Amino acid sequence: MAQPTVAFLHPDLGIGGAERLVVDAAVGLQQRGYNVLFYTSHCDPSHAFEETQDGTLEVDVSFDWLPRRLLGRFWLLCTIVRMLLVTLRLVWRHAWSKERVLDAVVVDQLAVPIPVLHLFGIKVLFYGHFPDKLLAPHDTIAQSLYRLPLDWLEQFCTERAEVVVVNSNFTARVFREVFPGADLELRVLYPPVNTAAFELDADLSPCEYWDGAARKFFLSINRYERKKNVELAIDAFKKFLESCDPSEDVHLVIAGGYDDLVLENKQYKQELMGAAEAAGVSGRVHFLCSVSRELKHALLLRCEAVLYTPSNEHFGIVPVECMYMRKPVVAVSSGGPTESIVDGETGFLREADADQWAEAMRQLLE
Repeated sequence: MAQPTVAFLHPDLGIGGAERLVVDAAVGLQQRGYNVLFYTSHCDPSHAFEETQDGTLEVDVSFDWLPRRLLGRFWLLCTIVRMLLVTLRLVWRHAWSKERVLDAVVVDQLAVPIPVLHLFGIKVLFYGHFPDKLLAPHDTIAQSLYRLPLDWLEQFCTERAEVVVVNSNFTARVFREVFPGADLELRVLYPPVNTAAFELDADLSPCEYWDGAARKFFLSINRYERKKNVELAIDAFKKFLESCDPSEDVHLVIAGGYDDLVLENKQYKQELMGAAEAAGVSGRVHFLCSVSRELKHALLLRCEAVLYTPSNEHFGIVPVECMYMRKPVVAVSSGGPTESIVDGETGFLREADADQWAEAMRQLLE
């Protein structure tokens, strides 16, 4: 009996939570005997998970030469065009092939490929991280008019999938609120944690990345994006230091996904560095970009606790990874973390208030 074949369609194989999820899912399917293929329009070797670069997964990158934006705008429109072409390439390679027949395709982030795949009788599972409709501004008339057909298209295409799963009960509620008339039977499928990635020998000292001293530190792991609200960690750290003994040598490490092609990443890192300077804690706040798997493991192993700052996070894989490493997490009491963290046992759930966070940090060091 031939091994079943599953393809993954993903717009940009970077190093975010969505990418971690689909890569782990693909590796898991491979371990169960499936043939797995990845199709994407972009995968930068210097900004991608190791499994997509070391031969673990077969990754097909095409149409990367097409623009990601037009005049600095229309990112979604450009992404739709790129992914439709990638979908047609997938169909061309598999629809008429007797050797590489697809049993199913996993689509995530962008639902537009689904109707195209259905035209050729290919079954689809759609993984909804969060409605794209809520990730884009609708503040002006021009923005609303631009998004009107795109928002309709998102709902139309999502409804065409045989199976639609989402990453949390919070996200499921949001999907139902945003698409009230949609014919969607949503199932919750929590993102997995690749536990093997945390069984490494952590002989790498993270402290070497600042001045070599073995110090206590809190850790923040997030992409350098404004919606992650990393300023909260800096403000809370400042208030925490104000209540500490001056001789207490505690630091804050901010380790974030960073891509030179993303202007927001560059701008937000500079803003955070400025915030640390303005708070008078720049000497104790350290910024790391796109850390390796080994360094991330070492940071988690040696930190005192993790500060997870986003509000209304769709799921948030970082808290789960931290708890697997037996590290407490301070997170905002909204969204996905309320489904993964047991307040007072595996961490603290608090409002997005620096004073509350500073108090939680003090409790963790007592």
